[in-house]
Amino acid sequence: MAVVSGSILTEVVIYRDPCQSATCSYYGIKRKMPTTMRGITAGQLAKAAGVNLETIRYYENIGLMPEPPRTRGGHRAYDEAHTRRLAFIRRARELGFTIEDVRALLALTNPEHTSCAQVKEIAVTHLTQVRNKIADLARLETILDATISRCTSEPTAHCPVLDMLEP
Repeated sequence: MAVVSGSILTEVVIYRDPCQSATCSYYGIKRKMPTTMRGITAGQLAKAAGVNLETIRYYENIGLMPEPPRTRGGHRAYDEAHTRRLAFIRRARELGFTIEDVRALLALTNPEHTSCAQVKEIAVTHLTQVRNKIADLARLETILDATISRCTSEPTAHCPVLDMLEP
């Protein structure tokens, strides 16, 4: 039994659609998962992952998260795979990878498409960008430090910090 954030996943009965195809011509809707599965709500997933509901829906809308099956009542029923995928996305975003980088990395997690060389290429490119940002920030730090050190903190007609900001 899977555990998420200290709570046991609840069992959700998924609506059984009489249609056998992905789209039911009779109802004109995507069919529901024709099984009983264990699932958690969007709120539980959000809490477990440390994100808000809008983030989950955004990732679904842009295709980073697969849309989960729905309960008979129309609620999303997330499983352990969704939890792991959301954790992967969140960690990649925390490391500064772009949405497109995350999309590429997710595609490379598929055992049929895994290529460590491709993953490394994405990571090396990102690391180069991070190092460039660090160098830019170090230059800014030097400029700000030098300017602030010229401040006398006393009433004066010219403040070095304000002078630096003047166009």
